[in-house]
Parts: sequence; C-alpha cells; structure tokens
Amino acid sequence: MTTLPRQRGLTEQAADAAIDTACRLLRLPSIRNEFNEIADRAVRDQMTYRGFLAELLMTECDDRARRRSERRIKAAGFPREKSLRAFDFDANPNIDAATIHTLSSCEWIKKSQPLCLIGDSGTGKSHMLIALGTEAAMKGYRVRYTLATKLVNELVEAADEKQLNKTIARYGRVDLLCIDELGYMELDRHGAELLFQVLTEREEKNSVAIASNESFGGWTKTFTDPRLCAAIVDRLTFNGTIIETGTDSYRLASTRARSEAPAQTG
Repeated sequence: MTTLPRQRGLTEQAADAAIDTACRLLRLPSIRNEFNEIADRAVRDQMTYRGFLAELLMTECDDRARRRSERRIKAAGFPREKSLRAFDFDANPNIDAATIHTLSSCEWIKKSQPLCLIGDSGTGKSHMLIALGTEAAMKGYRVRYTLATKLVNELVEAADEKQLNKTIARYGRVDLLCIDELGYMELDRHGAELLFQVLTEREEKNSVAIASNESFGGWTKTFTDPRLCAAIVDRLTFNGTIIETGTDSYRLASTRARSEAPAQTG
C-alpha cells in the first residue's frame, strides 16, 4: 500500500511532487496536467481556498465529460465528422434550421421516437444524420451508425452462424440507431425480414434515424413484399419526424459556388 508523507511546511518542490503522486494514485490526470496553471491563476486572481478547489475539481469533471463524449462518438462508428454548425441552411431551404435545432436537444431520443430524412443525393440528409447522431453522443446517448446494406449483411451472417438473437440484442440496446443509405439497393425477402426484426426490437423503446434517397412510395423497390414494406414504413414513421431534404443537390451547389467565385472576382 502506497502512502504519502503528510508534513507541515513542505517546500514547493516537495509539494509539487506530492500533488503529482496523489493525482496518479487517484487517477486525476487533468488536475495533474493543469495544476500549475490553475494554481498560478488562483494566486493572481486572489481566489479563496474553496474557489481554488472548485476550479481544480471542475477541470477534472469537464475533461472526463469530454473524454466520455469522444469515446461515445468513436463507438458510434461515424464514417466522417459532420456537425450542425458546418451545415449551410441557406443553401438548402428545404431543411428548416428551427426544426433541426429542436431535434438537436435530443428530446425525441428521450421519447424513443424515429426520424426519417428523405431526399435525393447531395441534399444533406447524411450530413444531418451524422450531425444529429453526434449531438446525441455528446449529450450522453449511446449511438450506432451503419449503412443499411452493411447492417443487413451482418444480420444474414449472424443468422448463418446462429448468432442472430445476440446481434439483434446488441443493436437493440443503443439509444439511437442511425441507418444510412436505406433504399439504395433492393433487399431480398430474408434480408428485409431480418432488418424488420431489428426495427421491431427497438419499436417504442429506442430511437431509429434513417436517411433514404427514396420517398416512402418508392420503398417497394427495396422491400419487394408490399406488406413487409408497409410494416417497416409504419415502424419508422409512427410518432416520428419526417424531413424531406428535396431534390436539388446542396453538395453540387456548394461545389459550383466555390468554383465560380474566382471567375467572378477576377
């Protein structure tokens, strides 16, 4: 058992060494790294002992919260970083900034409601899906991102290996499941039924957010069984939010604007 010497009148050097050792033992890396800077600021600002202690503890708490947030974002498996701040709402008026701001509060996830982002390629639906998923992870929710085809392939492999229930349970536990590119490829009946099982596992218990390039009327090309298609649409829309991102490519418009800017100024 390691004990620290407790003596009156420690020299500055001895005090620094004792603080460093204590922070290691107590696993307080942020206090250990930032103690000197905070201590100097405390002297400069004439903080009380209580104020100084509060600064130290809040530094550790804030850094731990940041690290937990980073771990949740990494665990979500997003393919790239996307934020709401980086989205140009003026370039795509179909996406209402006020609605997105409301969704960013994550109240819909708390209520286990679904979200559907429907629109053509380049209209910002995947950006919104990843950005809102990131917001959820930052607020403490467990999030998982996947492509629709990747999810179905994983479920088919799990079924072949007698691991289907375990895989469905794993996808059922996260607070928000983000499914991107739903509708890009036709799914056979077996794959569609397995996806339906995941959605049923999560129904009214945990949220699902999807991005699709097809309107609901076109989903029969992905889910060829009409009754199964209707059941899946019902699972993904009941008490949910539907955002239609339109047909004009936000990405293409942004690229054109950047390429035309030098010509206009030249």
